[in-house]
Amino acid sequence: MRDDYALRAFRAIAEHGSFTRAAAALDVTASALSQTLRQLETQLGTRLLHRTTRRVGLTEAGHDLLQRIAPALNELDAAMDALRQHGDRPAGLLRLTVPDVVTIALLDPLLGEFMARWPDVKLDIHVDNGLSDLIAEGFDAGIRLGERLQRDMVAVPVSGPMRSVVVGSPDYFARHGHPRQPRELEAHDCINFRQISSRALYRWEFAHRSGPRKGQWFEIAVNGRLTVNNIPLAVRAACDGAGLATVLEPFAREALDDGRLESVLDDWLPPFEGFYLYYPSRFQVPPKLRVFIDFLRERRQAAGAVPDTRPPARARRTPQR
Repeated sequence: MRDDYALRAFRAIAEHGSFTRAAAALDVTASALSQTLRQLETQLGTRLLHRTTRRVGLTEAGHDLLQRIAPALNELDAAMDALRQHGDRPAGLLRLTVPDVVTIALLDPLLGEFMARWPDVKLDIHVDNGLSDLIAEGFDAGIRLGERLQRDMVAVPVSGPMRSVVVGSPDYFARHGHPRQPRELEAHDCINFRQISSRALYRWEFAHRSGPRKGQWFEIAVNGRLTVNNIPLAVRAACDGAGLATVLEPFAREALDDGRLESVLDDWLPPFEGFYLYYPSRFQVPPKLRVFIDFLRERRQAAGAVPDTRPPARARRTPQR
């Protein structure tokens, strides 16, 4: 057993508080990681971790060992990253967390090209509409709307402005009519969306289109018989006439183009800040992540978005819409 690997494995388990999450971060199985830890404890002649069915914690000996090895391993990681920046091709596993809409609007058309360009980089993409803790769950980076970024992250814009749409089927509008302003939604059957992270129902968001509050966003709680936590399901239900749905435009674009859906209240839904790739602040960005960032920027510019010439910014929230 290589001592440096065993110590890195121990550090990962201690930092993640879980064999499963540490194994995912190291791209090994949880059983292999457990075996490595047992061998290290046998070699050292002392128990390093307390294990229960719910959590993993450090023993006193484990805490002392982590305090001693962590600075040295961090320094070694930084040195290796610096060397890779000067010569090695980007390589290794790049773990990303993204919401559904990113796979449709941003990643689907680009994955093949990126993987062909960088054959030594492996991608592990976790699709999740909730908010993931990058460090705790072992992700290198995530992509989210600008207003949903985690604090203390470096943020890089990877899309142009986005907008939402309120959509329904032609059959639904034939039976119930078209709302002309948001308050008229009270008389309509609306498809509610339950947010995964908070479990709260999403309040539909609109911006005043005129008057002294023009451009200011406000929220409306809608009523309906159907509640979902999956946006494609909401779109399919709207296509089937189950009610009105509000989604980011890329989700509904195909159905709008082929006539299965129609949009309403467009004047109340101006564009807003788009998607950002975000990652923990580090002195050295791993080459595998750097080339992915550069690739998304390149494709964004090729698609006609305004080039982003600013350095990556700290994550920030946009005003509540």
